Amino acid sequence: MSDATPTLSGNRLAGVRERLSGMGPAWVAGAVAAGPATMASLVTAGAAFDYALLWVVVLSAAAGTLAQYLAMRLGLLTERGIVAVVEAHLGERWAWLLVADVVVAAGAAQLVILNTLATVTATVTGVSAGACGVAWALVLAGGLAGRGYDFLELAAKLLVAGVVVAFVSSLLVVPVDPGAAARGLVPTLPAGSAVLAAGILGGAVHVTLVTMHSYTMRARGWSASDAGLAVFDVVASMFVAFGVYSVAIFLVAASVLSDPNLTTVGAAEALGPLVGPSAEWLFLLGLGGAAVSTLGGNTVAPPFLLADKLGWGTTVEDGRYRAFLAGFALLSAPGAFIGGEVLGQLVLVLALGTVGTPFALALVLYLLNSPAAPEPTSALANVGGVAVFLVSGALATNFVRGEVAGGVGPLSGGVLAFAVVVAVATVGLAGKYVREEVGSA
Repeated sequence: MSDATPTLSGNRLAGVRERLSGMGPAWVAGAVAAGPATMASLVTAGAAFDYALLWVVVLSAAAGTLAQYLAMRLGLLTERGIVAVVEAHLGERWAWLLVADVVVAAGAAQLVILNTLATVTATVTGVSAGACGVAWALVLAGGLAGRGYDFLELAAKLLVAGVVVAFVSSLLVVPVDPGAAARGLVPTLPAGSAVLAAGILGGAVHVTLVTMHSYTMRARGWSASDAGLAVFDVVASMFVAFGVYSVAIFLVAASVLSDPNLTTVGAAEALGPLVGPSAEWLFLLGLGGAAVSTLGGNTVAPPFLLADKLGWGTTVEDGRYRAFLAGFALLSAPGAFIGGEVLGQLVLVLALGTVGTPFALALVLYLLNSPAAPEPTSALANVGGVAVFLVSGALATNFVRGEVAGGVGPLSGGVLAFAVVVAVATVGLAGKYVREEVGSA
């Protein structure tokens, strides 16, 4: 018996090591989630409302994990990209609508995130933001189009781990109020916080993350037999790493920053005199790392879906996909010349992505409960998925209402038009499911 114990312990340790080394696809999604847009929402929420929105931060990690689990399950069961599955079971128009949803959300985010990275790089190096932005676009295009998914996954793991360490280190030198933090776990939505709440949740439950997961798993060659590793991958990336990242940033901001009009780089600079220069530099390094990690994952999403819709390969071995990938990376360069304060822009594009997310979630839930999935989805997973769908839909509705309340201009009008299209499609999909269920009863 005594001889068996070390062997059993060794086997368990080897199993854990195997799972840790085997992780990957969910970390690409986690790299996108743990980006500067999420960071902007967290910093602004903490600075403007202290600890009041901590419950949204915790909810976002749980909701993001569940959304990725559902997307992962669909990908494993069908062993196809989500666009191909939608087209096969719903038709071409639904597939094109999903592609358009992702291109709009990811395209807007791409420009603003590159602007953020260029701003941070310019602050650190003294080189102009425009030159920094162009250089980063070239690096992005060369890295992704040249080395493909393996490069993306390795970069995602390293950058997410580094960003989490940076912000947890910042948290260690910041005085947190435990009592106020505990009160922030009680759900409440202060006046004027709807867009920030949508931004925080949108960082974890986003149309880009939901739709790209089937493609990253295909790049890994995963199938239904890898379900255990895939679940471990999702939980470790979204719930643990992303959850720690989000809570650490929010607590830093809520504890020492108090300025509703705080700027992105200003947040880092404000930490210096308050809690020491180490926190300022850790904050800047974390922001830069978050921007780099998000750009990599965000860049591959539209090419994945477009190539799948056109029947092309979704790896760099297919020259057409590689051209899509390099082109989308290079098209992000103009983002460095947008100008203006990026904090508000980041929150806005994240909330815009939230508008397109309920439609993607509805598609995943519909397909998981259709003949497309050879195995039934548990009632618990369905209930959780519907809950995430309803929460994201409510936050998206509040965001659109707030945009329109300020007057319908070019930006708010575009947001409204986008919201109407995806809302009509989502209602139509729900009606289709109900009719099919009634017809089969």
